Amino acid sequence: MRLRSGVFASTCLLVQALGVALFLRGFFPVPVRSLPRREARADSPAEPAPPGPGMVSNWTKIPAPLFNKVVVVLIDALRDDFVFGSKGKQFMPYTTQVVEKGTSYSFVAEAKPPTVTMPRIKALMTGSIPGFIDVVVNLNSPALLEDNLIWQAKAAGKRIIFYGDDTWVKLFPKHFMEYDGTTSFFVSDFTEVDDNVTRHLDRVLKREDWDILILHYLGLDHIGHISGPNSPLVGPKLREMDNILKKIHISLLSKEEASLPNLLVVCGDHGMSETGSHGGSSEGEVHTPLLFISSAFEKRSGPLTQPERVQQTDLASTLAVGLGLPISRNSVGNLILPVVGGKTMREQLRFVHLNGFQLSRLLQENTPAYEKDPGYEHFKIAEKSHGNWIKLYLEGNNSEILLNLGKKVLKQYLEALKTLSSSLSKQVAQYDMYSMMVGTVIIMEVLLLLLLSVPKALSKRAEFEVPLSPPLFSLLFYLMCLMLCAVHVIVCTSAESLCYFCSMSWLTAVGVMMLISALMCGILSAVAKIFENSRLPLKNPAVSSSSWSEIDVLILAGTIGHVLSLGASSFIEEEHQTWYFLINTLCLVLCQELCRNNFLLKECDPQHSTNVKQNFDSLGETSDCKNIDIPAADNSKLDKATSSSEFMKGSHKWISLATPWVILICCRLLRSLNQTGVQWAHRPDFGHWLTRLLTCGWKTEGIF
Repeated sequence: MRLRSGVFASTCLLVQALGVALFLRGFFPVPVRSLPRREARADSPAEPAPPGPGMVSNWTKIPAPLFNKVVVVLIDALRDDFVFGSKGKQFMPYTTQVVEKGTSYSFVAEAKPPTVTMPRIKALMTGSIPGFIDVVVNLNSPALLEDNLIWQAKAAGKRIIFYGDDTWVKLFPKHFMEYDGTTSFFVSDFTEVDDNVTRHLDRVLKREDWDILILHYLGLDHIGHISGPNSPLVGPKLREMDNILKKIHISLLSKEEASLPNLLVVCGDHGMSETGSHGGSSEGEVHTPLLFISSAFEKRSGPLTQPERVQQTDLASTLAVGLGLPISRNSVGNLILPVVGGKTMREQLRFVHLNGFQLSRLLQENTPAYEKDPGYEHFKIAEKSHGNWIKLYLEGNNSEILLNLGKKVLKQYLEALKTLSSSLSKQVAQYDMYSMMVGTVIIMEVLLLLLLSVPKALSKRAEFEVPLSPPLFSLLFYLMCLMLCAVHVIVCTSAESLCYFCSMSWLTAVGVMMLISALMCGILSAVAKIFENSRLPLKNPAVSSSSWSEIDVLILAGTIGHVLSLGASSFIEEEHQTWYFLINTLCLVLCQELCRNNFLLKECDPQHSTNVKQNFDSLGETSDCKNIDIPAADNSKLDKATSSSEFMKGSHKWISLATPWVILICCRLLRSLNQTGVQWAHRPDFGHWLTRLLTCGWKTEGIF
């Protein structure tokens, strides 16, 4: 089938768009969710029923709140080593003292990628795991409709005040009694963006008409984006945050009531990499500090231990219990037990039972075979043991047996919560691998067909033959169609969760399989034709025996290698290194090709020498036939013109030889101008030298 190159390219583009759409549909699946919040049942489960007739638990409501006022201070891009490392001891002395010797619990919260602000806020307030599609809507931040802590607090009559990043205002509209949002896109602003939050503190801390205060500071994140985590600006900003935390903590302690204490929560939405960016999964980006500070906790004593690691989604469940609210229905987080460790055994068991009941209900709504899940089985065992404990408790048994059994039941609940959370995390963030694989196969087939057609498509004739018609009537095509349809049936009938490609009609699925088979047969036909043409005898021996030069092979191999390298995050972070290698290799190959054409080919090719000799002979014969008498002066002018033309040819030759080396030198200078990426971003470069030079110049001007 003969097609013009434009028609062929347009067809390939449409098929490529189909493959990309299938891949993106699998990579950005519809998230697994529970019922909408307006349909959520408000009733809370009662305690497990004790065995035996006539025994019923009298605790059927949600437990009362544990804290009176809660202040959440979210410091954007706060890494764990900024608090628990050397920077924390140097620039945050008050926070370090509270962590080491005060009434607090400290943890390292692990955030799941993507580590950008809006998905992290969703994870903190809903307890769910947002997907990569939330990165796309991060710029718009539409209102959050699923069940979340802010909505539950608003429904319970809690008065909430917010100051900071306006992403919260967009996610939770009409939820705050008072708010002042600051934009996060002026990354060069380190001061005003935080001063606009702090200026409200003195007035708000004196008031009593609020229950929850949320502060979101952006200055540290802006510093990271501009100059990285090792910037000299990080220290003063951490000291500023430490003073703010000191002011809030002292104010909360001074206004505590005898009945309920207050709680201060310090956390980060994400960290930052060694270059100051975020969004990936490096250790600096996913690990953030999580501090609970309250007079309700026991004062720390003994040597300082390494902070325990928890999930960022655990905060939603813990705050819900602390505020006496229902746990968000979509939460996959676990209750952080030390926060409620000061309560009685019955209260602790009640808290973990509520958490386990919510997780098991979410598992039931999202997994058909939920009864076979290990976490669900462990929860039912723990719930039965809990009922036996309640029976002993209601009978008035206060012996050591009751305490030991309570500890055993608590341990069973914690194991069940951990297993349930793990199962749900896989369910909530499950990718449609089958749709991704089908889309990837289509994309790679079209790419390979385009690469095989490049020599003809770029020729002077903008028309070439597409090797597609013969394979459509071959036995191989029908065999591939049958095989792919069989694979499709096996995958769709054995998959535990229904994928998008399996939900399509059978006619559409068979059409996609026929397309894949046709593309594969076309590729095989094109490859066979290339090998067939390479074996045919050449009419002109002076022409190279291969239509592919070394440069063509290098460009093809480099393109395929670069595409394959994008399958690993480490290669994406250091993609410039791949381009450095490919450009340097291409320049060296070009230099070798020019040397061969300008020196080796002219000296070693006898056909070239014969042609030159015949040209001189014909020139002499022409002069004899016309009886031209060339004077001596004219001969000298002719010699000068000949030498001038030879000089020009020689200069062009040396310029062409020098060009690749000039490009190599320029590339090396560009590499030294500014170090980028992740692995070598900290190494000195020409940009750092210019910055230091300008800084020294400014200091000199200031002196004089």
